[in-house]
Amino acid sequence: MAIASPTLLSLNSQLSSASSMHRSPHSARTISRRQSCHLVRARNNKINSLSVIEAKTTTDDVSEEDIVIVGAGIAGLATAVSLQRLGVRSLVLEQAESLRTGGTSLTLFKNGWRVLDAIGVGNDLRSQFLEIQGMVVKSEDGRELRSFRFKDEDESQEVRAVERKILLETLAIKLPSAAVRFSSGLARMERRENGKMLLELVDGTRLLAKIVIGCDGIRSPVAKWMGFSEPKYVGHCAFRGLGFYANGQPFEPLVNYVYGRGLRAGYVPVSPTKVYWFICFNSPSPGPKTIDPSVLKKQAKELVKNWPSELLNLIDLTPDETISKTPLVDRWLWPVISPPPSTGTTVLVGDAWHPMTPNLGQGACCALEDAVILSRKLVNAINSGPTSVEDAMKSYGTERWPRVFPLTVRANLVGSLLQWENPVVCSVRNNVVIPKLVRLGPILEHTNFECEPSLKTNF
Repeated sequence: MAIASPTLLSLNSQLSSASSMHRSPHSARTISRRQSCHLVRARNNKINSLSVIEAKTTTDDVSEEDIVIVGAGIAGLATAVSLQRLGVRSLVLEQAESLRTGGTSLTLFKNGWRVLDAIGVGNDLRSQFLEIQGMVVKSEDGRELRSFRFKDEDESQEVRAVERKILLETLAIKLPSAAVRFSSGLARMERRENGKMLLELVDGTRLLAKIVIGCDGIRSPVAKWMGFSEPKYVGHCAFRGLGFYANGQPFEPLVNYVYGRGLRAGYVPVSPTKVYWFICFNSPSPGPKTIDPSVLKKQAKELVKNWPSELLNLIDLTPDETISKTPLVDRWLWPVISPPPSTGTTVLVGDAWHPMTPNLGQGACCALEDAVILSRKLVNAINSGPTSVEDAMKSYGTERWPRVFPLTVRANLVGSLLQWENPVVCSVRNNVVIPKLVRLGPILEHTNFECEPSLKTNF
């Protein structure tokens, strides 16, 4: 699901003019809190050599922090690691009692890996996950429509499906043990006259922050406070799971897509024993929330009961804690209409700002890009003096909007067109568009992103 689709070559050219602006000046299984802290302390001795500024406490029981990051997901932890590598401490607030390591996997293309390398975790992850060589597209009866090899079009392309759990743990281990504060849900925000932000937590704790970075996901309280609308349901839902093969999974390192009418599925090997899969289906509404794994498996299998047997077997081999059903949502950042990603010294990163559907595999990749770009701009502002933090945040928004808005739109259109139900249109797609018209290179052009290593320097 989080892989670029090969059906819509024209979308890249239609939106390429906007994308090119990027180059110019634009309840799942968890780790316990004790285990998480132990992991960090046990493997983070070198990190502690960085300067750490202890939080100051004012006379009215409000502790002060220079930078507070709301949310310990991919965006939040990546931002904290990036800042730390540049010599700046931050405090990450997470509402859950521990790292939220539920979910399945996400696909990272070369732009995501450029960022992970820049913040020092790329090689820690590569050794644990298979490099995907290409993709195969099939019809629902199992007929192969087209196949591609990534490096035939771009020798530098790198694609791996990464377990979300391991990615979060790997990022968290790079931070000091006290850098992430759990059970710290945000209840209220207020800007003080001096420009600082007063954050009141659910447990009554109050923090005064010079800078607030909202990395709190698609239902972000920080984004709501800034005036952003709720993300919009796009008309389809997805089942996801992570199949486990105790004796080794049998698949080649390829993304496998199966296209039907108003229904599509896919699966991709993650490691020698695990395979990620998804089923995306049309639905006029998200429907009731269901978390019972047995019900979810039954519903998923019913959708594809006459499809290739390897997909059905994969669902059967999925541990209960990894299967989920979610509605797909996004938010289009229309110019002039949408609020900017920053106000004062509060700024948004990742899904909190630009939630997008997973059809291009760019949600996590864009969040990682956001993290490293914002971190560098903030550190320059903090250390150079003349450049204000507010100006740095505005510069971040100016640079990132021409990148994330076209990708959000393109991902939405790709998903909508792949969910066609008309039998004539689907026949043309399967017999003409995919076999004869699609080229892989332009489809993956959006994965081009250069990122230098993030290292502490003297400003």
